[in-house]
Amino acid sequence: MTDAPLKAAIIPVTPLQQNCTLIWCTKTMKGAFTDPGGDLDRLKAAAESQGVTIEKLLVTHGHIDHCGSAKVLAGELGVKIEGPHLADKFWIDRLAEDGARYGVPGVPFESDRWLVDGDTVTVGALTLDVYHCPGHTPGHVVFHHAPSRLAIVGDVLFKGSIGRTDFPRGNHQDLLDAIQAKLWPLGGDTAFVPGHGPMSTFAHERQTNPFVADQVLNR
Repeated sequence: MTDAPLKAAIIPVTPLQQNCTLIWCTKTMKGAFTDPGGDLDRLKAAAESQGVTIEKLLVTHGHIDHCGSAKVLAGELGVKIEGPHLADKFWIDRLAEDGARYGVPGVPFESDRWLVDGDTVTVGALTLDVYHCPGHTPGHVVFHHAPSRLAIVGDVLFKGSIGRTDFPRGNHQDLLDAIQAKLWPLGGDTAFVPGHGPMSTFAHERQTNPFVADQVLNR
């Protein structure tokens, strides 16, 4: 796989063990962190160990464990933040108070680029597609690199589970609709990095996930 255009390393951060992902373009060695929720020294060390120059931060949604330290890291690295969708601004605006509640540092920020469904983001020479997948939060987005058959799905979908929808402005049906309409068409052989826990594939979840398997949704 040395000629793979994209490489990725998962670095769990914060006491909530949120999967921050370092993705990089092997052609340019430029990269991005998706959901830099905390433990910034570990993140910077990971990029340095791979020889990756971080050029931006990508955020799937506004929860503290996913973006509480994004503004701090962006300032330290001199890079911009892209994502999530503007509908999650109310979460980002309350990062400081949520941080105090969960014991995780949280600094509100203004995204340099709010994303919408159909946008693309670039990392080095790579282009990732953006899918707006509300339900867990109203402004949640997913990043997909089609040539690598890899998706960064945040807290939309997990191995064997789905995102919680009991938070403010969460919606269970919206989440189910987003998974069916936005994620499944990307292909069963697509592997995904969830916000927490191990990776899986869309095919595996369509067969076995007790919330969104085909046999469950099609009853």
